[in-house]
Amino acid sequence: MNAADVAPEGQQARFPHELMYAAAQQYYLEDATQGDIAKRLGVSRATVSRLLTEARKQGIVEIRVHRPAGLTDGPLAAEVARALGLRRVHIVPKVSGPALGPWLAPGVSRALAEVGLESGDVVLVSSGTTVYECAREGLGQYPGVTIAPAVGGQEEPQPWFQTNETTRILAERIGGVPAYLYAPALPGPELFYSLQHEPSVRRVMDLWARAKCAIVGVGSAPLMRQMMPALMPRDAESLRQAVGDVCMRIYDRDGRPVTYPGSERLVATRPEELRRIPATIAVAVGAEKVLSIIAGARGGYFNHLVTDTPTAEGLVAAAHQV
Repeated sequence: MNAADVAPEGQQARFPHELMYAAAQQYYLEDATQGDIAKRLGVSRATVSRLLTEARKQGIVEIRVHRPAGLTDGPLAAEVARALGLRRVHIVPKVSGPALGPWLAPGVSRALAEVGLESGDVVLVSSGTTVYECAREGLGQYPGVTIAPAVGGQEEPQPWFQTNETTRILAERIGGVPAYLYAPALPGPELFYSLQHEPSVRRVMDLWARAKCAIVGVGSAPLMRQMMPALMPRDAESLRQAVGDVCMRIYDRDGRPVTYPGSERLVATRPEELRRIPATIAVAVGAEKVLSIIAGARGGYFNHLVTDTPTAEGLVAAAHQV
């Protein structure tokens, strides 16, 4: 048995540099398998694994991952930004599989990093599956940043409809401070009036006015959705003109607000409030969202976008036709 095989677990740094180099060279430069290396060096496969790990720790091996030129700062991102009149576009590879968060989170993380968040700043979050899933991923550390809902809670039981839950998760993940909104998204007339004077609700609404950033989803045309929020009346004639929404604020293909019975009582950030936020980051993917994204950008509901390559290509093609 080789002496390297009996090196104590806590003393891996005592592996000879020559041995670590030999294992790393064969594995990374010659594409040898760990089994092959074990035979050549006369050690076990477990020891080869430890040699490779220690070689990285000792700086013998450095691994770099280069982002493809077509992503983020590439021509496609710039073309989408020009076509939609956005400040910044972040593109991730094609999203595949049922979970959106792991794919989109790197783009959201890059977008957040550019905002320059500091302790005391305010970040708003909308409801929806996409924002909820991204909030569960690693988006960086921003101690002291306040996370607040941009819209009240909804009747649906799924957690992504409860903006307070998204707020809690994101604040926990980034080391921020949650500020909860204890109000339904569409209260009755009497409750709506009383909420305007409720101190805890007013505190969150005041945060809307001084938010530095918002992370929002983009909803597709309401009548085309598989699951439509209960607060939106399906039989409302006006919804036939709707192509999407941001923070439950519905708009038509030109980005103009679409109203429906009760929409004047929505407890959610207003379009003019969203336009005043320095960085409103929309996160959306899918062919069914292309028109919704274009119209939302036209209406000024957001000024940054995180999307994937196929959606970005669809946006460029559609923007010249719509």
